[in-house]
Amino acid sequence: MVLHPDEVHDGHAGTRAGFGYRQLYVEPALIFEAVRVLRGRACALPFVRTPVVTSAKLSGAVTAAFEGGREPLAVDSLVMRLAEGLLDADPSCPQIPSTRHLAVATLQRARAFLDAEKARVVRSAELEAVTGLTRYELARQFRAMYGTSPYRYLLMRRLTHAREQIARGRPLSAVAVEVGFADQAHLARMFKAAFGLTPARYRALSLRARYVA
Repeated sequence: MVLHPDEVHDGHAGTRAGFGYRQLYVEPALIFEAVRVLRGRACALPFVRTPVVTSAKLSGAVTAAFEGGREPLAVDSLVMRLAEGLLDADPSCPQIPSTRHLAVATLQRARAFLDAEKARVVRSAELEAVTGLTRYELARQFRAMYGTSPYRYLLMRRLTHAREQIARGRPLSAVAVEVGFADQAHLARMFKAAFGLTPARYRALSLRARYVA
């Protein structure tokens, strides 16, 4: 369901069975800026005329919002995905055909910065300072050049670093702190989502392989 700012709604269930839902409240200004970057020009906020929308992009963005963290780069990526989904549902702001260049050297600088900071959470303002691009313009260009978002790119660098430390026998709780996760459970969730097994299982397999060798 899509509810616009100031739209009146009752929130009551349609049947006695009731219902449950998870919801996102997003500042309209964030969507406006993301739309401007995606379309290459300023547009009115997307207006979805049907309150119930079937959209893989929107449902995927909402699901990701509750499965992932609230790190700054993750929020930037989420806003971009929401804006893309809303634009798909409202064709009133088509993109003007144009050649949109990529700031290759700038993007390479951003990637090098993320590689160097693979053991911590990076804030959006830091990347803006490094690149001179706004967070949403950077997200658009970074995805176009590298096929992923700055958040996802950094997350995989952090998880790879964690995997290396775990293979060396470091305590899982210490590794979680070292790579910027809230706690060991947070590391376990993200590690399993990325690699298909828990950090504890990976450590056991690594130790077994070392012993056999």
